[in-house]
Amino acid sequence: MLTLINMKRPPLLHRGDAIALVAPSFGCTTEPYITRLGVATERWRKKGFEVVAGPNVFREDGISASASPQERAKEIMDALQSNASLVLSVGGGELMNEMMPELDFASIAKLPPKWFMGFSDNTNLTFFLTLHCGWETIYGPCAGAFFQKQWRLCEADAFALLQGQTHFEGYPKYSITRSNPDRPLAAYRCTQPKVITPHLYEKPFEGTLMGGCLDVLILHCGTKLDRVKAFNQEHPEGIIWYLEACDLNPLALRRAYFQLRQAGWFDNAVGFILGRPKSAMEPLLGVDRFNAAIDILGPLGKPILIDVDLGHISPSMPIRNGAKARVAYENENLIIDYLEA
Repeated sequence: MLTLINMKRPPLLHRGDAIALVAPSFGCTTEPYITRLGVATERWRKKGFEVVAGPNVFREDGISASASPQERAKEIMDALQSNASLVLSVGGGELMNEMMPELDFASIAKLPPKWFMGFSDNTNLTFFLTLHCGWETIYGPCAGAFFQKQWRLCEADAFALLQGQTHFEGYPKYSITRSNPDRPLAAYRCTQPKVITPHLYEKPFEGTLMGGCLDVLILHCGTKLDRVKAFNQEHPEGIIWYLEACDLNPLALRRAYFQLRQAGWFDNAVGFILGRPKSAMEPLLGVDRFNAAIDILGPLGKPILIDVDLGHISPSMPIRNGAKARVAYENENLIIDYLEA
């Protein structure tokens, strides 16, 4: 028998609310991240929020992680049970997947929902809190990204999402700026003109947004955490898949699309929005990010938008995972309208 999971939207973020900083993957132990987190924390406090750092935030005692999987899971469970309105990750990383079996999703699902926001490796939480608990989450910037005095682009949009804004548009250009440990507060500069490549797009499409970083999603496909087929059945309106990749080269990107399609993840897809893949911008052995998507996903007959403002090449639009939305491609730009505030 199918167990339906009703979607739960956390309350909007208001001045005076508490923010819990957590380190479910890397801790904040090197530059530019230490300086950025300190400045960003003060930015949040000046806006009237209480910010509390979890016990693992400044640690690097685990294997390629802030702490052991058990300690990281406890930090997350404690934060989700705290009075915080937003649980905000301090960074991405590599091995958050090893923490996931330690989480008690059955207990989390009984809690009042609260926002979790993070990027990259944080897909482990943004995706699976939605999948198993029915919580909307935000695939968006980590805590240190808010270091700039005036929040702009994706940081401003993330804050707007948390406060209930429903209309968002992509950005005119993207950045190839790299972080410099010697200049931790240097902002990224958007200099490269964005070009979105549409395939089979005719009109706006609606559905429930699901996705994140492909590097993470393929790790859990077919494991005990995988209940995507059930989620598809629970959402007859269809799924808008938003996907991006960090370390996957063009061949690995193509294999990832193939794997998830064969596993049935895309059986209920109504469309795809695909970000700029950090390690697959150049072709390899005849495979590029375009034929990887079009050859593997195209036969599903759903619209595909390639190279949208999403992913590890900044700026990346924050997305409300699990939310119903309308996606449009207008004036050579991506437009997302959330259908419920």
